[in-house]
Amino acid sequence: MIYCVEDDAGIRDMMVYALNAAGFEAHGFENGKMFFEEIKKRIPRLIMLDIMLPDEDGLTILKKIRENLSTSSVPVIMATAKGTEYDKVIGLDLGADDYLTKPFGMMEMISRVKAVLRRSEPKVSSKLLKIGNIELDTEKRNVTVEGADVQLTLKEYELLYLFMKNPDCVFKREQLLSEVWGTDFIGETRTIDVHIGTLRNKLGKYGEYIRTMRGVGYRLREEK
Repeated sequence: MIYCVEDDAGIRDMMVYALNAAGFEAHGFENGKMFFEEIKKRIPRLIMLDIMLPDEDGLTILKKIRENLSTSSVPVIMATAKGTEYDKVIGLDLGADDYLTKPFGMMEMISRVKAVLRRSEPKVSSKLLKIGNIELDTEKRNVTVEGADVQLTLKEYELLYLFMKNPDCVFKREQLLSEVWGTDFIGETRTIDVHIGTLRNKLGKYGEYIRTMRGVGYRLREEK
């Protein structure tokens, strides 16, 4: 799925039509609010993002995309007005993968989309995550400590997976609630503390790898 955020209905419809004709699935949004509502339900393969929008501008939206763990790696192509070099530089600095200068042709757009998708294709990586003597098999959804199976609940597994995928990354409690329980979850950050506690117990002495960052949250770091 490719999301096109463009307030001009004519341009937006043309972009969606061209992408569909090229074999992609595409959906258009006229503003940031509609885009963010949809992205909670489905993460796209790529985002086409206009800079000039009626509510939040494209650069503000891009910053939010890159700050959200669930969308931080989604490639983004910015659409800029002719002569706005400053916006292009800021966009690239904020993490845009490419840009198109208006007015642009649909064939050029499709070519840029294909090129960005090729560059962003995930490299073949191991299905096994390992931190010290903790191993997590993402294919079998199995966790072992010193070779022994550890039985985790779904949320404990998802917490450990998030930590092992992002070692040394500090997660706020609110971030963990959003990533593991979902953005619509209504609960207290105490939920995180309880699950961290049970996860640590099940990991035995290696539970100490999950460090409490006082006043902030948690991170996974192997003892050295």
